[in-house]
Amino acid sequence: MTERYDCHYCKESLFGKKYVLREENPYCIKCYESLYSNTCEECKKPIGCNSRDLSYKDRHWHEDCFHCFQCKRSLVDKPFSTKDEQLLCTECYSNEYSSKCHDCKKTIMPGSRKMEHKGNSWHETCFTCQRCQQPIGTKSFIPKDNHNYCVPCYEKQFAMQCVHCKKPITTGGVTYHDQPWHKDCFLCTGCKQQLSGQRFTSRDDFAYCLNCYCNLYAKKCASCTTPISGLGGSKYISFEERQWHNDCFNCKKCSVSLVGRGFLTERDDILCPECGKDM
Repeated sequence: MTERYDCHYCKESLFGKKYVLREENPYCIKCYESLYSNTCEECKKPIGCNSRDLSYKDRHWHEDCFHCFQCKRSLVDKPFSTKDEQLLCTECYSNEYSSKCHDCKKTIMPGSRKMEHKGNSWHETCFTCQRCQQPIGTKSFIPKDNHNYCVPCYEKQFAMQCVHCKKPITTGGVTYHDQPWHKDCFLCTGCKQQLSGQRFTSRDDFAYCLNCYCNLYAKKCASCTTPISGLGGSKYISFEERQWHNDCFNCKKCSVSLVGRGFLTERDDILCPECGKDM
């Protein structure tokens, strides 16, 4: 007597019928599809045993349903992208969502290398120096007037030359007597310290920090003997080829300030009228 071979679920005989084994248990086609078939994302129908089941990230499609959401072309065995869970061929995705090259205005295809700067994108081969037309790649560059330049070309075409070292000034710089200087080259003639960012003055077209200028050229106070700069609106008293700081112009005896008052002189000293009465 022949042993029965029945569907594991509905118990109907599988003799002479197609069936599917799952975990060593046989199922008739109808039971297997109702129990285990995946539902197609496109048509929402079960993907039967006679259909090719295409899956992507735990989602399933019939072979005929696996197509681009926009142009409806089949994506079977073709590259594709997704947007908002919709399948898109690379062409439709690129036209809709990919960046456009700032130079050639064509789409930058997904997966291709692109260069970006301040919100603009370029194909790698389009990101070139405006002057020499060579690809910039990952090298340093300088943007100017909506164009990009490699550093050597920018220096040749635009950069001013420092009057001291004769080399290009690419960033920053100082203008003195309508001439450009590197900050590192604009130094005090006396002490050689940088003058950029601090007060300075000049003599005979040479720049000096205030200390050097005062020490070299300023007149000395007749009282304290330190230099009187006369710079920045500072006030001083001058009398018979002698000068005093305002704060130093005091009576030699009583130390009262003589600024704006009458005074007497005794040799190198200055006196208020009260102290000078007994001269």
